[in-house]
Amino acid sequence: MKKTSTLVKLGALVASAATVFALAACGNNNAGSGSAKSESAAGTPVNYSGTLPMPKKVGVYNNPKSRDQLKDNGSVTYPIVELGPDWNTWSVNGNTLYMNTLWSYYMPVLWTYNVDGSKVAPNKNYITDYNVKTVNGKQTITLNFNPKAKWNNGTPIDWTAVEAAWKVQSGKDQNYTPASTTGWDQVESVKQGTSSKQAVVTMKTPYYPAYSFLGVYPPQAANVNAYTKGWSNDPHDKDWGAGPYVVKSLTDSQVVFTANPKWWGNKPKMTTVTLKKLESQAEINAFKNGEIDTVSLGSKDDIKAVASVKGATIRRGYASSVGVLEMNTTRPQLKDINVRRAIVQAINRKQLDDLANAGIDWNESVPGSELTYPTQSSYEDNMPKESAYNVANAKKTLEKAGYKMGSDGYYAKNGKTLALSYTTFSDSQKTKANGLAVQKMLKAAGIKLTIDNQPSANFSTTLTSGNWDIVRMSWSSSIPTDAFSSGYQLYGSDSQSNYTHVGTKEIDEAFKKVPSIKDTKQQVDTMNAAEKKALALYGTFPYFNGPVMGAYTKGLANSGPAGWQTVLREDVGWEK
Repeated sequence: MKKTSTLVKLGALVASAATVFALAACGNNNAGSGSAKSESAAGTPVNYSGTLPMPKKVGVYNNPKSRDQLKDNGSVTYPIVELGPDWNTWSVNGNTLYMNTLWSYYMPVLWTYNVDGSKVAPNKNYITDYNVKTVNGKQTITLNFNPKAKWNNGTPIDWTAVEAAWKVQSGKDQNYTPASTTGWDQVESVKQGTSSKQAVVTMKTPYYPAYSFLGVYPPQAANVNAYTKGWSNDPHDKDWGAGPYVVKSLTDSQVVFTANPKWWGNKPKMTTVTLKKLESQAEINAFKNGEIDTVSLGSKDDIKAVASVKGATIRRGYASSVGVLEMNTTRPQLKDINVRRAIVQAINRKQLDDLANAGIDWNESVPGSELTYPTQSSYEDNMPKESAYNVANAKKTLEKAGYKMGSDGYYAKNGKTLALSYTTFSDSQKTKANGLAVQKMLKAAGIKLTIDNQPSANFSTTLTSGNWDIVRMSWSSSIPTDAFSSGYQLYGSDSQSNYTHVGTKEIDEAFKKVPSIKDTKQQVDTMNAAEKKALALYGTFPYFNGPVMGAYTKGLANSGPAGWQTVLREDVGWEK
């Protein structure tokens, strides 16, 4: 799946074609649960006393309830960081966790996972069954679509939706701008099977897990103009949508979803779902005032601020995201790998991790991978040994590269001071503290840094504009097998999602090889070896994972952290 970059927010369900999503790292994380005395799936009261324990690495903390335990005709309001402007989450410009969250309400979610990610099943609202086999020496994947499944304009969801996905994601036509081509670039053909409701995908080379990259795309939107421009500030829910909800109203500040009258699956328990665009501090006040039903908690002060909300609970668990700093190597002073190496050596990643998790009773080791998480057996620390925090080494690295210390305390080369900008997002105190900490660390190493703090809503446009030197953001995984498919997306030398713009053909080939390996251990070893080489280019580096943590209005069920478990939007509701 895709990796996404975005600010982690509450109530997010990631479900699209294989990719990881971008998110703006803001110091607030998504919601989970824990109790001062014991862990509870329903959460612990926000006015708890004592220390929140660490949740289980594989656990469900979303107040799980069956549909018969939920009220009908409910309504709920969530906060969200940004709404669009590009509503095409398959495109690099729309590849954020926020946009993917919005898609999950009104677009197809094909696959569902259990809590530890070990089991996958098709969402039978769309796919009744699938199989993988070898035909004439070629791996083939057959999908059988639900006879009732239709796009909202009445067009059947059938083999043409897979063909359209292949067309826009394969990378063959450079006019499309996919966030990831992984999997799709290995497809040889997509054809109709025994009926139009059966798609047969033939691979050039085997892909493992075979299903993991597959998704559907509305054929009506499978042309360059629609793909790149047609989703601009327009969700196209009435014609291109096919999910349990449709858009009732959309403004610059909020979107309101209502139950889709054309939906053939279980009736949504929430009749109305509202997502309001809010900055971090505004979220806290909105939750206290009863304007929203969930709120991200990123600090001890956040927790204290919501303590007076009657009946609210805290839920927290392990996040499937990683905070990173990315360096834009198209900028003149960052073209030199020695400058980038010195920056990494000058930054105390442990201190940044401690700042991100300060006051919230969370203990973790500094991550060493952007593809896997310490909760996964495939995890390895892939950061190069020479990247360890050491100010003296950072200075030596710069001096060997020809930089000389000036009387102003900053290094310069050819008369130009080594001066960079650091772009962050959100108005949270932790974001501000992070910026000041990085500035101080680099100053100690003789590197001048100015802080460019942007509103959270500017995240996507700022990131894709390339108008930045160093940016603070996160990557979020959508499925447990992302590590096997997303390496090229993050590190590929010509990947649209590689915002550092640094890479090598050797590393590209290594990451492209990973999904073609059937043996899981060999997949893991190949992936980790490739990431070690990618991180040694010093374009990006991880510094924290943290929890997904927040407060929830009493009785909200099936909402919150649950490992890799998929909770369909129609199954979120209020307890009876």
